This record gives sequence, structure tokens and C-alpha cells, in this order.
Amino acid sequence: MVAADSGAAILNNVFEPLQVVAVSAVLVEPPYTRVGRCLAEPLFAKVETGPLLVIHELELCWKLLKEAKADVVHLDMSFRGISLEELSVVNLSQMRISSRARRHVIKILPKIRKIAADIKRVFGIDVLAIGKESIPVRIAELTSGAHAVLHSAERTVQKANIIRLGLPARCSAKITENNVTLQSLISAEHDVTGSAEDKKGLLKEVEIREMLNPCARGFRVLEITPRKKS
Repeated sequence: MVAADSGAAILNNVFEPLQVVAVSAVLVEPPYTRVGRCLAEPLFAKVETGPLLVIHELELCWKLLKEAKADVVHLDMSFRGISLEELSVVNLSQMRISSRARRHVIKILPKIRKIAADIKRVFGIDVLAIGKESIPVRIAELTSGAHAVLHSAERTVQKANIIRLGLPARCSAKITENNVTLQSLISAEHDVTGSAEDKKGLLKEVEIREMLNPCARGFRVLEITPRKKS
């Protein structure tokens, strides 16, 4: 299965999200606990542009499918697992979603339906709007969060300032010398992870402290600080 999601956000001083940091598309194979193959990119996109990120996520799935074979694509849109090719304004009007969410989806609907149709034509597989019910989407979320740690560390080093990074829901970070792994804290998902390899040695240049987000229960924050040079 191929899935995509965006994850982790830079927070302000009162723990409000400002920018979504990273996006990833992943190939997940049995036993569906970790990534088999991954494409990830930095975003640093304003949270207000959130609905438009779905287009970016789908385009990244397209790129990954050029390199890896899959049977289906899972996208982080919670619409009962309907195929994007079948998603329409009529379908949306029958779903129990907010009018604001409906407007956002209608705005991007032509674009995502076209990409989904192209994926079906070229690769012969469906793109399903399954959302957070999908384990591959959860792994994509954790993977994008792990890459977000590295991108934030790089920005911290470049700008010599402290960054507060809000992690995806219910996960914790494990930092080693050259790797970031986000592990799910959800019951029955203890072995579900997403990771990112530090090829630039960024983790050696920062100090990272994990703490609870005091304003959002179930979320954790990483405080990333430039390491003092001796």
C-alpha cells in the first residue's frame, strides 16, 4: 500500500500551530508496522493552507508509484474510504462534515480527482479517501513527523534560534546519533513507527527536549535548541 500525509507543526509561544513542516509518501508492506520505501519533502507551509496540502500529498504518491508497485493508495481524507474518482459534490452533500470542510474539499476536488484518475489509468489502482482509519496513513504521518524533526533542526542551526515542534497525535520521539523515530503511543500500535535518517549530521548540532503540549492533550512537543559550541 502507498499512503501520504503531512505531519508536525512549528508552534508559537502559546503552543498554537503556525507552519506544517513536512510531507511524506510511504510504501507499507506486511506486517504494516513500518516504512518499506519513502519520499519526503520539507514544506514549512502555513496551517491555513492545510486543505491544499492534499494535492501535494497525492502528487508525492504519484512520484513514489513510479518507483514502487502497490495495490492501492490511501489518502488522509476521511470520507468512508470512497475512491476519489467517485467523490463528487453530491457525495459530499450527503456526508456529515462541516460546511467549511465541504467548501475546502470542493475547491480542490477537480485537481485531486484528475490525479486519482491518472493514477488509475497509469498504475491500475484506486486512491481511497480513508483518512486516519488507515494504518499506512498513520505510518505516513509518523514518517513526515520524523522528517520534520530533521528539517526543524536544520532551520534551528541556520537561524540560531529555538524551535518548538508539535508532533503528530499520540506519539513519542526516539533520537539516536543519526536517526529520528516516532513511535505510536496508541493502544495496539506499539510497534507502528516512522523514521528519518540524519544524513547531514544535524542531530549533533542541536539539543532536543521532549515535553507534553500543555494546551493540547494527547500531543507532545520537541524543543529544539542550537547546541553550544565549546
